[in-house]
Amino acid sequence: MTATVNGAAALVKNELSPLPPGRVPKHVAIIMDGNGRWAKQRGLPRTEGHRQGVENLRRILNASAREGVKILTIYAFSTENWSRPKVEVQMLMRLLEMFIDRELSSLHENGVQIRHIGEMDGVHPRMQKKIREACEFTKNNTRLILNVAFNYGGRKEILQAVKRIVREGIPEDQVTEDLISRYMYTGDLPDPDLIIRTSGELRVSNFLIWQGSYAEYYVTPTFWPDFDDAEFHKALEVYASRHRRFGQTDEQVHNPA
Repeated sequence: MTATVNGAAALVKNELSPLPPGRVPKHVAIIMDGNGRWAKQRGLPRTEGHRQGVENLRRILNASAREGVKILTIYAFSTENWSRPKVEVQMLMRLLEMFIDRELSSLHENGVQIRHIGEMDGVHPRMQKKIREACEFTKNNTRLILNVAFNYGGRKEILQAVKRIVREGIPEDQVTEDLISRYMYTGDLPDPDLIIRTSGELRVSNFLIWQGSYAEYYVTPTFWPDFDDAEFHKALEVYASRHRRFGQTDEQVHNPA
């Protein structure tokens, strides 16, 4: 993945402080928010904000691989986003198609495995085909897993998991948290260690509400198009400074029985 540099804001690896050994999150998820407000501040149409947001994804993919992150989950399009103005939705669909067409070969060459998490209902057949082909084409890559949450909703995901469990006739006494986790879209992956939200909004927006129950959250006022390598590294540094207790006390964490 060739790094995209934009002036002084983009820093090369040796200008960033190394993270403490063993403190890099394995799975990072990002709510990529603020494209519209980024455009409004500059007197541009919202669609230009979305275009710049898609361009920024390449930069953060590069940064993720460089930092040693193994799984990156991005919130690309929610089930609620269909209610946005039709012109904006159409533009988002075109941008996502263009990203697949333009970046797929490069992502494959650089070992990125693309996965889709979400529903296909309501998605244009042409887009469905592109998504399935991209996932199939990259399925054996192992450097970085990119989960694209497209037409995704956290409550819908839990509902679908429960329905599958019921359909398969699994007895009630066998239904555990681990079982439900295995029926999620990310069932074969570890839960996110860190969830980042850009633009300063303090809500989860129906994103990974099952998987994110013990994730560390990091919120930045930076809009997604401006969330560069340095901002991403800062989020990882904050994560590295935290102590994850999973309901235990500090004493239990540091002095396990």
